[in-house]
Amino acid sequence: MARVVREGQLAQGPEVAAFETEMAGRVGVPAAAAVSSGTAALELALRALDLGPGAEVIVPTYVCDALHHAVTRSGAVAVLADADPATLTLSPIDAKRRLTRRTRGIVVPHAFGFAVDLAPFEALGVPVIEDCAQALGARIGAHAAGALGRLAVCSFYATKLLTTGEGGMVLGPADLVARVRDLRDYDERADLVPRLNAKLTDMQAALGRSQLRRFDTFVARRRAIAAEYRRRLAGVGCPVPADVGARHVYHRFVVEVDAPVPSLVEALGARGVAARRPVFRPLHRALGLDGYPEADRLWNRCLSLPCYPSLTDDEVAAVAAAFIRTLGR
Repeated sequence: MARVVREGQLAQGPEVAAFETEMAGRVGVPAAAAVSSGTAALELALRALDLGPGAEVIVPTYVCDALHHAVTRSGAVAVLADADPATLTLSPIDAKRRLTRRTRGIVVPHAFGFAVDLAPFEALGVPVIEDCAQALGARIGAHAAGALGRLAVCSFYATKLLTTGEGGMVLGPADLVARVRDLRDYDERADLVPRLNAKLTDMQAALGRSQLRRFDTFVARRRAIAAEYRRRLAGVGCPVPADVGARHVYHRFVVEVDAPVPSLVEALGARGVAARRPVFRPLHRALGLDGYPEADRLWNRCLSLPCYPSLTDDEVAAVAAAFIRTLGR
C-alpha cells in the first residue's frame, strides 16, 4: 500500500487488475471484477444477468439485509425462502416451493464458511449466484466455492476472511464479468445507461493482494480454532459445526443452544466474550411475514462464538470456558 501511495496511482488501476487476475486464478474461474463492496457485487451480478424489473429472485430469509437490498435495487423482487437446518442457508426444498413463472434467479450463500452443494439449486432451472462473502477458500471436492454457479460474489469487508477494508468482487465467465466492469463505472461513456460508481481503489487492491498471499495461513488458523472449540465443547451437549475438512473455513463458529440467546450474549459479555447471533434478524421478520419456521428456530437458538485468525490459544480456551460456565448457570 505504501508503494502504491508513493507511485501516485491511487484510483482503480494496475493493482486492481492484478488483484482480479489473482482472485480468478485462485477460485478457478475465467475472470473477476473488483468493486466497492459485496453488496455492490451482488447488485452488479444481478444486472449482468438481466435480473431486473419483472423478475423474481429467490434468497434465503436467514441472511444479512444486503441480499434484499441488492435484489431490490436491481429492480427485481426478492422472494424469501426458509433455511436448511443442516447448512444454515437456503433450503433447496423450500426454494423449489417458492418457484413461479417469474423466477429468474437464485442467490445461494455459503453461510458462515460452509460450502453448499449447488446441484439441488441448479436443478431448479434458473441461474444460481453463489454468495461467497463468508466462504472464500472453502472447497467442494475439486472445486472452490465460487466456481460452480453462473456467477459468484465476494465481500472484502473488515470482518471477512480476506479484507480490503471495504470491497467486493464478481467472478465468473468473461462475457458476464465484462458487463460488470462496464456497469461499475459511469465516467466518459457515450450513452447515459444507468451505471454505478462502484470501483475498488489501487490502495485497497494492494491490501487485498497482500492478504491473499497470507490467506492460506488465515484459513488454517480458523480451522485450528474450530477444532479446539470442538474438543473443548464436546461434553456440553449442544450442536457445533462438524469437521467437514475443506468444505468449511469457519467465518463463524456457530453453536445451537437451548437457553435464550439474548441472555447468553449478555452473560458472555459480562465475562469479556463478545458473542452474537450469526444473523441480526431474518428478513421475513423485518417485512412482517411468517411461514419460515426453520429460520425462526435458528434465530432463536444459534450463537456465534469468536473465531478469527489473531485469536490466541489462551483466548480460545477462555471463550470455551466462559461459554461452558454460562450455559451451566
